[in-house]
Formats: sequence, structure tokens, C-alpha cells
Amino acid sequence: MDAGAPVESLFVAADWRSSASVTAVVERAGRTGMAVFELGPGIMERVADTVSPQSVCAVVEAVDIGLDELLSRSGPSSGHGVVLVCVDVRDPGNLGAVLRIAGATGVSGVICCEGTVDPFNPKVVRASAGALFRVPLVTDVMPAEALGSLAALGYRCWATVPRGGTDYEAADLDGPTAFVLGNEGAGLPGEVVNRLHGSLTIPMADGTESLNVAMTAAVLCFDAVRRRRSVS
Repeated sequence: MDAGAPVESLFVAADWRSSASVTAVVERAGRTGMAVFELGPGIMERVADTVSPQSVCAVVEAVDIGLDELLSRSGPSSGHGVVLVCVDVRDPGNLGAVLRIAGATGVSGVICCEGTVDPFNPKVVRASAGALFRVPLVTDVMPAEALGSLAALGYRCWATVPRGGTDYEAADLDGPTAFVLGNEGAGLPGEVVNRLHGSLTIPMADGTESLNVAMTAAVLCFDAVRRRRSVS
């Protein structure tokens, strides 16, 4: 509701009145005329996919947008120009954390290419901690289409690799920038890497194999935002 997402209906467990925070949500929903349904004892536990579900859940319309709409919002003239592109990121927790990082850093958007876990998977939704509804999101687009469109707008598209790439601190990340995140185990396919401006590596201590994909996104996004703040 804070993000203005299109909430269709709200469902609360039988004990919802024992939670002040849930009560506040129900009262707020009621003031807007939203449909609110109280479930019988034990029903929330049966329909939720967590062992200990919260006392409230909702049906919300999907909030993804088309690639053209995202690019019209995040072009070089938009003032930010940082986009995350996920290629075959499979773990729901990782994608949810990437979305949370995108929300925290205010990047222009996240593109989930075909092969990436569904952003509306319940585990992704929970891990995003609400960022799913605030970050412009594109789904089900081929990597070649997304990267070609970004390049045509003047974006520098960077692969993220555990070693062998340019030290991210030495790379030119000041202009329109896209960070391309690959599969947790296999990384980025060669045909994707070959389409990109270059590769970025985050220096790590000896003996460290790699960083989690979400941690990589955090380091790069916060650095890109810091550079833009220092310029402005």
C-alpha cells in the first residue's frame, strides 16, 4: 500500500487482532474500501508456504513493466542511469536480495531475463522486503534484446566475474551503466559476455572463490551511487 501497488484483497488470520501492526494494516485497508477477509483458525497455515506465516497476506496485481517503458524511464537523461540485468539467476533468495539492493540504492530498474527465477515467486517477494513493488521491473526478456537496447541508449554494459576483469574501482562507471549478473554456479554464458563493454571484478582476499551474486550487486550499486553523489 505504501508503494501504491494494486492490492486486490487482504486476508488475515483468525488471531489478527493480537497484532497491533496487522490491526493498523486492516484499518488502513478498510478506509480505502479494500476487501478484507478473516480466515478461520488454521487456514493461513494451510495456504501459506512458510512454516510460521505472518497473520496477513494479500493478493496483488503483478507490477512488472515492458522493456521499452523501463528504458524510457532510465535513459541517459533520467539522471541516474544504473540498471541491473539478471541472466539465469536461479535462487529466489538471491533475486529477492538483488531487488532489495536495487530499492536501497535507487537504481533505475532491474531486468530479469528468461531463465531467471520468477520475481513473483513467494520466496523472492519475501526476500525483497517490499522492494519488488518500488523498483521498476522487467521480466521474460531475452538477454540479447535487453543488452542491445541498453547499448543503443549509450549504456556501458559490464559483466560481473569473480576474477580476470577490470577492478571495479578503476572502471568508468560514471555514465549510464548496466551491471549484468549471471548464474550462481555457471556465471554468464560466453555469448552474453561477448556482447558487453567489458568485465568487472571485485578484488578479494586469497582463497576466496567468489562473492554471492547479491553481495556483488550491493558492492557495485552502492559504489555507482556514491560516484554520482560526489559528482552532483
